[in-house]
Amino acid sequence: MKLKLLFTPFLLAAACLQSQAQSFNNFPVTTQKPPLHGKHWMGITGKPLAATAGAMIFSKGGNAIDASCAMLAATCTMWDVLSWGGETQALIYNPKTKKVIAINAMGVAPTGATPEFYKGKGMKYPPEYGPLAATTPGTPGGLMTMLAEYGTMSLKEVLAPAMQMAEGYPIEGQTANAIERDKVEIKKWPYSSKVFLPHLGQKREAPDAGEMFVQKDLLATLQKLVDTEQQTLKKGKTRKEAIYAAYDRFYKGDIAKEIARGTQEQGGLITEQDLANWKVKIEEPLMTTYKGIEVYKMQQWTQGPVMLQALNMLENFDLKGMGYNSSRYVHTLYQIMNLAFADRDFYYGDPAFAPEEPMKGLLSKEYAKERIKLIDLEKNDANVMPGDPYPFEGKKNPYLDQIKTWGNFHASTNRNENGPSEQFMKEFTAGTTSVEAADEEGWVVSITPSGGWVPACIAGNTGVGLSQRMQSFVLDAKENPFNVVEPGKRPRVTLTPSLAMKDGKPFLSFAKQAGDEQDQLLLQFFLNIVEFGMTVQESTEAPSFKTLQMYGSFGEHEKIPGGLILNQAMPDWTRKELSQKSYKLSYQHRTSGPINAIYFDWQHGTFWGGSSNHGEDYGFGW
Repeated sequence: MKLKLLFTPFLLAAACLQSQAQSFNNFPVTTQKPPLHGKHWMGITGKPLAATAGAMIFSKGGNAIDASCAMLAATCTMWDVLSWGGETQALIYNPKTKKVIAINAMGVAPTGATPEFYKGKGMKYPPEYGPLAATTPGTPGGLMTMLAEYGTMSLKEVLAPAMQMAEGYPIEGQTANAIERDKVEIKKWPYSSKVFLPHLGQKREAPDAGEMFVQKDLLATLQKLVDTEQQTLKKGKTRKEAIYAAYDRFYKGDIAKEIARGTQEQGGLITEQDLANWKVKIEEPLMTTYKGIEVYKMQQWTQGPVMLQALNMLENFDLKGMGYNSSRYVHTLYQIMNLAFADRDFYYGDPAFAPEEPMKGLLSKEYAKERIKLIDLEKNDANVMPGDPYPFEGKKNPYLDQIKTWGNFHASTNRNENGPSEQFMKEFTAGTTSVEAADEEGWVVSITPSGGWVPACIAGNTGVGLSQRMQSFVLDAKENPFNVVEPGKRPRVTLTPSLAMKDGKPFLSFAKQAGDEQDQLLLQFFLNIVEFGMTVQESTEAPSFKTLQMYGSFGEHEKIPGGLILNQAMPDWTRKELSQKSYKLSYQHRTSGPINAIYFDWQHGTFWGGSSNHGEDYGFGW
């Protein structure tokens, strides 16, 4: 019996608690997917078909930027789990400058989007679906900016796979069935019905799995972009100028005009001026070190700094000595994540708008040491509060009185004896995808694009599904004074690509989908490799756990104090020890992903790709 227990999925790490080199040389057979290997390039994303688009571009001589843009375009066209009107955020390692830069292609709240407007409609938050949930489209601008600034190929070449798919591709069952499930919502919007429901009036109105799914309006929109680029090239302009001409057509030309018209016709707020005023930002990412490894995240308009705060706190503990997924390890990480998430829920927001977020203090190593003094090693703190980072940047906190009354907004009743309700988990893990790419020249890309997932409201005759990211704003400054909705402002989103550097070279590129789960599972993925010596594939599949104690970023913004999701393979004694620490336990069969990642094996000069056994994500390498 003891031998059998050693090889349960939960304890696969027992085979991996060895040096990284030993793990590479003795790859165990316990992973459900084989690792990906490559010497020249690697591309991974949410669907094999979309990864094929990246492979096509690599095979034609494109670099990792070109390939990642092709994969992004393909995932948008497949509605996995986003569309062309959503948002894109990326971290890019530039081998020429030896720097990591951030692409902020998050849309903004449109004209008229104020707390008073939404409250006047009886809403606690902006809605989950429909035109009033839409920020301005960001993904087209993000894709074209990345391609223009760092790619090598034309927009025509990079969009070719997506355009072929828009002409018609065999839709996958996961997406087709999602359309059928959400068809009541889809029917509220005429342009969405036209695209998603080819069998209106029949018992099944969505496409069947494997049916050719055609998107004529989207194809016409993409063709307009390519036509503008090619016409500009014929005038003697550069590749970059031609791509930006296509960019201008989307945001200032006839495409923008139809997006605004179609959105307003269906009750939305987006104006032509909103689209014309919006711009992609190329930013400095935030960074901390963990045992000498540099970990990069997007700025505080994402939840990315949560992982950096957690690493600062965890650096003060002997995690390896605790043992992988022991009750002590789970409890320690849970408490630290909750401290970081409480700070996220109160202090994070768009840095382009006042008030200024105290990020210097929040990311201070000394602040981290102060925060961990609050941890009770014997039980969960269900009432964890935001901290006071201001003294750690030489300032006085103007919100101390407000924090005293913070924390009891929406403790969820969405829980039954079997754990969180289906509705709670749907909101908590709202869809996204990820794109990871690397090449032998040294370019590395990590993207977490999202928005415009099924059931999306499509903007007029463009084929462009609108984002639903407005719901991540709050309407009351008492909840978060930094993330109150305002025209032109970016919401604080869950989207969080990740890059790690070691000894001045890329170490890991990693990201995942699923809303508020993202940084807590990415944190565990990172620790699996750094602390427990797992390979990248082992780490993507290794059982993780999830805290439900932070406020959700979607829907009703609820939380479950003490809510802890464990892997079903967790042994009885660990379950018992955690239940004695005041946790509300529930279980899932798979808890690790979907995570996509690339590990850089400098000893052999190769790439290792990992993609968890938690979805259809996968990739290719060469």
